[in-house]
Amino acid sequence: MERFLDVFERECGTTLRVLRAYPESGRGLQPSEKSKTGRDLAWLFVVEQVMAQRVLDTGFNWSSPAPPPPPPETIAQIAGAFDAAWRRTAGILRTAGDEPLSGTVHFYVGPRTMGDIPRMDFLWFLLHDQIHHRGQLSVYLRMAGGRLPSIYGPTA
Repeated sequence: MERFLDVFERECGTTLRVLRAYPESGRGLQPSEKSKTGRDLAWLFVVEQVMAQRVLDTGFNWSSPAPPPPPPETIAQIAGAFDAAWRRTAGILRTAGDEPLSGTVHFYVGPRTMGDIPRMDFLWFLLHDQIHHRGQLSVYLRMAGGRLPSIYGPTA
């Protein structure tokens, strides 16, 4: 658990820096018709924290997920919501003990195949997905004319 929390807090801090660097003018940026807008992509970070909290608080079943909360209008509001959400998730993890991590989550175990996976594995999945989409948002950020903060080292 301690290892997860260390990585989780470091990566969420990095994601927050990228969100705070994202220009408001890029909210509607949509590189292709199948891509999310900059705003919707940024909101995904908050939605995934809500998913993590549901797993830890009340349980989560992907076959019947609750609808995500609607996104606020501005990127600044999304950054603020993400900051509060990841800190809440970390707080739950710090104080929860082993009980919320025991058991499984009904989620994808393969292409179009649902099954039960350990809750901790699901939390790692969400963190890796955040890192993946942060990379995607960093490309949007540059396309929107923003300045990319350091993610893992120097940046151009």
